[in-house]
Amino acid sequence: MSLRVYSTLSRQKEEFQTVVPGQVGMYLCGPTVYKPAHIGHMVGPVIFDTVKRYLTYSGYKVKFVINITDVDDKLIVKAAEKGTTVNALAREMTQDYFDNLKTMGVDTVDLFPYATEHIPEMLSMIQTLIDKGYAYPLEGDVYFDVSKDEDYGALSHRNVADMMAGTRVEASDRKRSPADFALWKRSKPNEPAWDSPWGQGRPGWHIECSAMSLKHIGATLDIHGGGLDLMFPHHENELAQSESCTGHKFTRYWLHNGLMQSSKTAGKIGGQHDRHGDSPADALAEKEAQEAGKLAGSKGAASVKDLFLKHAPETVRFFLLATHYRSPIDFNDENIAETGKSLEGFYRLFELFQRITTRDYFTLAVPQLRSGTTELSGDPAVFFTELTALRNRFLDAMDDDFNTGGAIGVLFEMRKAINGLVAAEKLETAKGSPAGMAAFVTAMTLFRELSSLLGIFNAPPPKKTGADDQFAGELMSLILELRAEARTTKNWSMSDKIRDRLKALKVIVEDRPESVTWRRDV
Repeated sequence: MSLRVYSTLSRQKEEFQTVVPGQVGMYLCGPTVYKPAHIGHMVGPVIFDTVKRYLTYSGYKVKFVINITDVDDKLIVKAAEKGTTVNALAREMTQDYFDNLKTMGVDTVDLFPYATEHIPEMLSMIQTLIDKGYAYPLEGDVYFDVSKDEDYGALSHRNVADMMAGTRVEASDRKRSPADFALWKRSKPNEPAWDSPWGQGRPGWHIECSAMSLKHIGATLDIHGGGLDLMFPHHENELAQSESCTGHKFTRYWLHNGLMQSSKTAGKIGGQHDRHGDSPADALAEKEAQEAGKLAGSKGAASVKDLFLKHAPETVRFFLLATHYRSPIDFNDENIAETGKSLEGFYRLFELFQRITTRDYFTLAVPQLRSGTTELSGDPAVFFTELTALRNRFLDAMDDDFNTGGAIGVLFEMRKAINGLVAAEKLETAKGSPAGMAAFVTAMTLFRELSSLLGIFNAPPPKKTGADDQFAGELMSLILELRAEARTTKNWSMSDKIRDRLKALKVIVEDRPESVTWRRDV
């Protein structure tokens, strides 16, 4: 299957064809850095980090840009509240954002341009829009005249009157139309300001992204990503001003991820669901429903660092990718905890691999390109046939509009198949055959190849090393020794009692041919 992506502009899946063959320019709207990042700020970066991983694996050379909005009304207000400068607050919150991206495994971004470092480019775009008759200065401000753009509303598939209904717009009886949006704002006393032909001021939000994407990628982007809530007005306005300025198509594919929803309902891990209907009416209803339930800092969303105190970062990343990126994500602690439990089976598989082969799963060398994917051949032939089918289903899911939920479902099936191979080939005993052992290594290499495309299982999970954990380990060793002694002397009542008490404490004991292991079932 060739790669197909769903574009919000066309409301359908399209074959993926880039401006320059073999190259991808991808732009994602970044944060306004006025407060610590919460989980909603991580959704887009995790999704599009995964998109880049897969595109790179598929042979594309990808340039991935996320902007930093470091001048904005919210920053000005928050800095005043905290008694600091806009610049100081922006730098502090930007570092918080970077720290969280690193912890979440988002490491494929090529550039983080700052809005304040691109004022000349913004001024140039604004002047071009004025010269072309798309914008007009007004007492120190500059506005984009939406009536001059015949295609305005193409992205959100609504007319201007419908778009304005219920939408907060800048109140001004000076503008030609309430729908006209600011490209440049005259500064008030003590606000950040730059010189311009229209007086001291600062850029509007929308022009920032247009100018930065134009400079660092070009007039036409291959992919423009962002949350569904940004489709209007931000992306609609970006589209209008960019195409009016350059005369070129702004973006080939608009990819909008679903929003984080505050939910009390537990969901299925590794499932997939899509939006219902692709008509303009369906799309509008979906957008309004998701925005109504959107989890945001203003609704009490905790910071990402607070979330990491309860859940491992890899668990959170897995959770974000467990559904199709266009679908809403039902966020609650129960769902994330359920995800954490589902990962334990994978971690046990990695431990099993090391125990049987004495090799570290996390150092397995894997192909970096799809064209050099792991070779699947040998005995047992039935197993390799199954493994080939699973790989194809994983890649088909990713080729179908980056369906990470479907791909994750395949990883669960692959884990089951590999565990089945270990049991069938008796690899935990001396009876294991060289062919079975080779098949095990090949299967785990493929698993690492595919899972790395999602940015998961790239490193061992962190292990607790506190004094309490050391004490628990030593205590369990003593208990297992007593259990072994009871079994040797055929004191079955004592052996059963120890087993039942451990089970009640959610301690799982596994008797293996060479050893006895234990783990907490938390």
